[in-house]
Amino acid sequence: MSSPAIRPDSSTQQNLFKIADRVLPGSGLGSYSLARDIRLIYSHGKGSRMWDVDGNEYIDYVGGAGALILGHCHPSVVEAAKAQFERGSHMFGSLNDTAIHLAERLVQDIPCAEKIAYATTGSEATAYAMRLARAFTGRDKILKFEGAYHGNHDYAIVSTFPKQTGDYPQGKADSYGQPQATVSTMLVCPYNDLDTLRKVVAEHHAEIAAIIAEAVQRIIPADAEFLQGIREICDEYDILFVLDEVVTGFRLGYGGAQQWYDVEPDLSTHGKVIGGGGPLSCIAGRADIIGLSDPNLKGQAGYTYLNGTLHGNPVAAAATMAMLDELSKPGVYDRMNDFAYDLCRESQKVLDQHRIPAITQHTGSLWQILFMDKPPRNQADMLASDQVAMRRLDALLMKQGQYVLPGVRRFVSTVHTTEDLEDSLRGLDTACRMFNKL
Repeated sequence: MSSPAIRPDSSTQQNLFKIADRVLPGSGLGSYSLARDIRLIYSHGKGSRMWDVDGNEYIDYVGGAGALILGHCHPSVVEAAKAQFERGSHMFGSLNDTAIHLAERLVQDIPCAEKIAYATTGSEATAYAMRLARAFTGRDKILKFEGAYHGNHDYAIVSTFPKQTGDYPQGKADSYGQPQATVSTMLVCPYNDLDTLRKVVAEHHAEIAAIIAEAVQRIIPADAEFLQGIREICDEYDILFVLDEVVTGFRLGYGGAQQWYDVEPDLSTHGKVIGGGGPLSCIAGRADIIGLSDPNLKGQAGYTYLNGTLHGNPVAAAATMAMLDELSKPGVYDRMNDFAYDLCRESQKVLDQHRIPAITQHTGSLWQILFMDKPPRNQADMLASDQVAMRRLDALLMKQGQYVLPGVRRFVSTVHTTEDLEDSLRGLDTACRMFNKL
């Protein structure tokens, strides 16, 4: 496979951008919109590489925001999805055999799972987890950590993108259109800070239904004692612990962050890898909590409404089964995590050689280049970093054929190769030379 080489935009890409500019807000599919000099239109992918409509080749370190842990178009996943599609792609109101088999496997493989409830997206899963926690405890408030992303719903986007830290535990709305009444039900604490958490919970525990946390918040790993500390605080005050594993589930290891950190939440949320790149997520955990969504309880006290058109979609379920088969093979995570370690170690050498004031940060197969002098522990550390320089270098890497979203963490897949590593280091070397000339 040849090294990536980016060519100027062709008429094909420019014509498509003209259409996108006319019919899509900001020519985007969500909150990400690349600068005009690096934006691209995806055509197809294979393994660790992807191509735009002009034929430019990229090493993919976005991986569908972490969903494509086996890379693009893995043969086993494609075959499983195709076979299910030929049997039927969707139904509603009744069970399907593929979703049942996957649910059985998820209960077996997710450490905290006694039951699972399906959803469609990671955002939906965290919204459902919060709803279940409120229903189970009879309390209204949820405590989250500053800078954490738990999805796109009104309860999640609170103090997710703060321009300054502090003023705990009051959260700040991240978007216009959020009702203040909703925002007021969210409490916020700094990540990796058990002392502040204990103070806030001691004052507000009678109102708190759950504490929701990630084991790796963006690119910041939890301290070894942090998640266990949350578990202990939740036990002390009879609060539910929700571990958001939409990113880390089946990513840090087959048992996710629960296995990595040896911690057991009351509920965990899963997406991205769950779904095999398709529309499927789940909430896993205690049977007495998940069981509140039993449709046979409609009209009874405690019944909690969870429903969606694509819940348990059989094509996504089939793709997930195939993906889990691959991930459960011996050595898969060791090879993937070793690649991330080697990539970060060698990238640091290149950065140091060019006297770029940046560090590489990684946990398992999640990694990023950060313009700071020590690993971050919380959102305040991230805000103190040189984010302008970080985005500038990332944009230069895009021009060297590495698909990274400027300022956003990257992912390694199981199919990244030695050739990808060598090409990435050459691209970083060139990008650093260009960076120092700016």
